[in-house]
Amino acid sequence: MTPLVGQEILVRYGTRTAVRGVSLTLPERTLTALVGPNGSGKSTLLKALARLLRPTSGAVLLDGRAIAQLPTREVARRLGILPQAPVAPAGLTVRELVEQGRFPHVGLLRLPRAQDEAAIQDALALTGLTEFADRPLETLSGGERQRAWIALVLAQTTPILLLDEPTTFLDIGHQLEVLQLVRRLPAERGMTVAVVLHDLNHAARFADQLVVMESGQVVAVGPPEEVVTTELLARVFRVRAHLLLDPTSGRPVFLPLETLAMRA
Repeated sequence: MTPLVGQEILVRYGTRTAVRGVSLTLPERTLTALVGPNGSGKSTLLKALARLLRPTSGAVLLDGRAIAQLPTREVARRLGILPQAPVAPAGLTVRELVEQGRFPHVGLLRLPRAQDEAAIQDALALTGLTEFADRPLETLSGGERQRAWIALVLAQTTPILLLDEPTTFLDIGHQLEVLQLVRRLPAERGMTVAVVLHDLNHAARFADQLVVMESGQVVAVGPPEEVVTTELLARVFRVRAHLLLDPTSGRPVFLPLETLAMRA
């Protein structure tokens, strides 16, 4: 059974339609990247899939059941979400942040158990933060801090993970650091992952499936080598570009030349 499916999702903010009847399936144990111009509806769609907002119409199915009707704790045991620019209380250590990922699993007395400690240690190790566990979050670099937030959702031990622009405000080295970590999760942990990204080249390099959005609609879905074309770059992103193939991965890489809107 496909773990997460959106059916004819429509989201309106007042009179503005942000997502227009989108149907979407996240293939199991793959990395899906949602891409598109600013305001295309990527983050809104991700929030609807995560039950952070209620669609105006349509439905989201989690393991074949309507996510809107499931208990919050049950959803939190199946689906982890990392929103844009999360904020933690001042003075919180990395370990204290990651411990919060175990809240859906702890018992009535809120006492950690052996499996909770194991999940926390595993999340710290996977994100390379074991030696940073006792450091305050605000003392970390941007990339380290983002890995700490990812460790939080990994400690939640959900089979589905949704990430909303996890590389925003990071330099190129830290962007790659985060994306390399996310790329490992489907293969090494059997997770189904969806991530909103602005950088189309990064999405084409790391994702198994691209979902391209424009004006609240999905206009293309498929493997990067099938989806990324010069025609799509011109039509959706308004960019004229050279399209190349990475000699190592065989994935498409585009070199932007100019914006079509600025052409004479």
